[in-house]
Amino acid sequence: MDPMTIWYIVGGIILAAVVLVGLLAVNRRAALRRAEEQRQLRGGGAGRDSGDRDGGGVDLRDRPRLTGIDELPGTGAGEVVLTDEVVEPLPLDRPEAPESRLARLRRRLAGSNNALGRGLLMLLSRDRIDEETWEDFEDTLITADLGVGPTTELVDNLRTRFRVEGVADPAQAREILRSELLALVDPTMDRTIHADRGDTPAVVMVVGVNGTGKTTTVGKLARVLVAEDKEVLLGAADTFRAAAADQLETWGGRVGVPTVRGAEGADPASVAFEAVKVGIEGEVDVVLIDTAGRLHTKTGLMDELGKVKRVIERQAPVSEVLLVLDATTGQNGLTQARIFREVVDVTGIVLTKLDGSAKGGIVVQVQRELGVPVKLVGLGEGVDDLAPFDAEVFVDALLEVA
Repeated sequence: MDPMTIWYIVGGIILAAVVLVGLLAVNRRAALRRAEEQRQLRGGGAGRDSGDRDGGGVDLRDRPRLTGIDELPGTGAGEVVLTDEVVEPLPLDRPEAPESRLARLRRRLAGSNNALGRGLLMLLSRDRIDEETWEDFEDTLITADLGVGPTTELVDNLRTRFRVEGVADPAQAREILRSELLALVDPTMDRTIHADRGDTPAVVMVVGVNGTGKTTTVGKLARVLVAEDKEVLLGAADTFRAAAADQLETWGGRVGVPTVRGAEGADPASVAFEAVKVGIEGEVDVVLIDTAGRLHTKTGLMDELGKVKRVIERQAPVSEVLLVLDATTGQNGLTQARIFREVVDVTGIVLTKLDGSAKGGIVVQVQRELGVPVKLVGLGEGVDDLAPFDAEVFVDALLEVA
């Protein structure tokens, strides 16, 4: 074989090797790119912080960001990206139905040792009800945070009816007690959570001082609404407390609800505005806005809350303003409630910690003071321990204690 032929053969082998290596490199890069895109679809892409890992998200730079919705880098907030890949969704919690929450409300209250229940028991257990008994009963009701006005009204009505109707046995006394307590709690008040979508999503602001369980209440309320088959969006407008947005996002991630959040220290009104905007664009049913319970700026908390509400209403009316109160705080909680109501026109009360340690009379007193109904009650630390308040269930549970 002549040298020229040998060189042709060697050159052909080298060329084939180069082509093969090139093809392998191209295939490798394509595989890496596909893997990266899949990872971004599942987790929102590189550069996300750990707080976004539950539901995906996109960084909107100086704007609040939407977390809980998977997006490709470079797409706008809320833009849907279609791929031919089937991505397995994360398992979601199935929230408890509202009906079973009501049943638990009755069980919890009936099983508690609250001061109001003890007062009723004392009255029903006496063979003879004299002046001293009435005075002790009145003192117990005031201790149970029923308030001086409602206590006086209840005692006067009971004394009159017991005397006029000639109460002869505990069953009759119990029925009179039930009717008078129901009148105090007022079953005619509208306790509906106004969360039905109209032309725009229903917007529910949740307000209250820190320590009352406000952010937890927003998360639990999201579960209640999801159980009613509503599409919900959360707005983390408590930008002062560093963990508030992460906490809210975790609550939403459990039931597949996305969260709009901003940077720590961002303007709460801008976050609320963005949340409502995203809710309108996404045609969700309800936008829940968690607000700050205190601020790090010189601006007063109440001024800031008023601003948040005004900014929201540039896009959609606020359907509900729910004030979260700790049921164990008594008069302090009422003082807070009066201030909040003056600024943001509270439409309903959420009483947390209304369990064995609470004084049930606060339900009556807060409604009397504010003229707005208790709409939800928190019964414990469980994820589904937020129940619609029902006047008859509440009174019957107290009488079961008695």
